[in-house]
Amino acid sequence: MEWMMAVAVGILFTVGVYLILSKTLLRIVLGTSLLTHGVHLLLLTMAGLKKGAAPVLGNEAEAYADPLPQALILTSIVISFGVTAFFFVLAYRAYQAHGTDDMDSVREEEQ
Repeated sequence: MEWMMAVAVGILFTVGVYLILSKTLLRIVLGTSLLTHGVHLLLLTMAGLKKGAAPVLGNEAEAYADPLPQALILTSIVISFGVTAFFFVLAYRAYQAHGTDDMDSVREEEQ
């Protein structure tokens, strides 16, 4: 099962990097979004499946599940949502200012 998650992480990283290296702003934003989803799956895969009781005080269990990976992933999801929203606003403003989302034509226009 872990190898399937590793393949999914590799595919997300590959497609994300490919989109980031493209010329249009929308593809760059979608590439960063796919890259962060790959990081979420990577964190989940590296944490592994821990069996045990919920980490609540007062439970007398043999083993407890580790809540740290889920907390890290939740924090990462919130941060990536904010960054993606910022990138969309930035891309929209660049499109309004330059009339295109092609990065090569924006660079030529600025020079």
